Amino acid sequence: MLQILAITTPIYLIIAAGYLAVRCGLFAKPEMRVLGRFVINFCTPALIFRALSQRSLGEVLNAPFLLAYALGSLAVLFGAIAYVRRVRRQPLTPAAIQGLGMSASNSAFIGYPIVQQLIGPPAGVALALCMVVENLLILPLALALADRGDNRHGAGQRWHQVLAESFKGLLKNPMIVAIVAGFCFALLGLQLPEVLARTVQIVATAASPISLFVIGGTLVGLQLSGVRRDMATISFGKLVLHPLAVLAVLLLLPPIDPALRVAAVVFASVPMLSIYPVVAQKYHLEGLTAAALLVTTVASFLSISLLLWALHALLGWTP
Repeated sequence: MLQILAITTPIYLIIAAGYLAVRCGLFAKPEMRVLGRFVINFCTPALIFRALSQRSLGEVLNAPFLLAYALGSLAVLFGAIAYVRRVRRQPLTPAAIQGLGMSASNSAFIGYPIVQQLIGPPAGVALALCMVVENLLILPLALALADRGDNRHGAGQRWHQVLAESFKGLLKNPMIVAIVAGFCFALLGLQLPEVLARTVQIVATAASPISLFVIGGTLVGLQLSGVRRDMATISFGKLVLHPLAVLAVLLLLPPIDPALRVAAVVFASVPMLSIYPVVAQKYHLEGLTAAALLVTTVASFLSISLLLWALHALLGWTP
């Protein structure tokens, strides 16, 4: 257990440093958005491209990994929507947003720093594969369903158009561009010139510490009042149900590379994507989603540590 804590504790110490830096006035909270954009638009794309372009297509296009992560995430998304609608008696829009919080991980900001310590360089490949599922499947689908249930946008009659617009927007996403470029380099066996390769490497190494610092800074000022039951549901779904769903699919599929197998479950176990409250603003659910993000991030220190211990002690899974 001490070895596991040695992996997870530095992650949350950097998050705590970001929180304290904003809390004490060393940084303003809006500056966290600037740093976050730097990570999203430069560091993470460089990291993804470097991880994919340095391997053969057979190594990076891992169909069992994609299938396990996609099926597990979809099961949680639709299971959450069914629960919120039938048990909690809430409309489709809040059900879809809560389902999104349970099924879309913060792979780049929190997942990658943990997985990289566990399995090393293959973590970049796992990150790219997770982001394919999250950006091309879970996020567009959840938002299309949320718009379909939002009468203010008349989306019940044009949800397919919302889905199409979501996909169009992805074409401008630097991370998606990096994934496509990385796959192309892997397919064609291309390599960047040495100077450019070193430049990409330098930018990529900044992704983990800056992203964790940003997560900590964005937690300052989030409120927990008035939404405790839904907040607890989202947090439980994200930290417990999502990794269990991915694990269950992995156990049903033929065995895959041990390192990627661990990576898939760990990526599913991290908190929801950091833009969760921003996405929910359109539906006036930013209070609930911000509270869920705060609680899930804090609770994930214990839940991820316990998960890593269980994978090793109970299943004998080691990278």
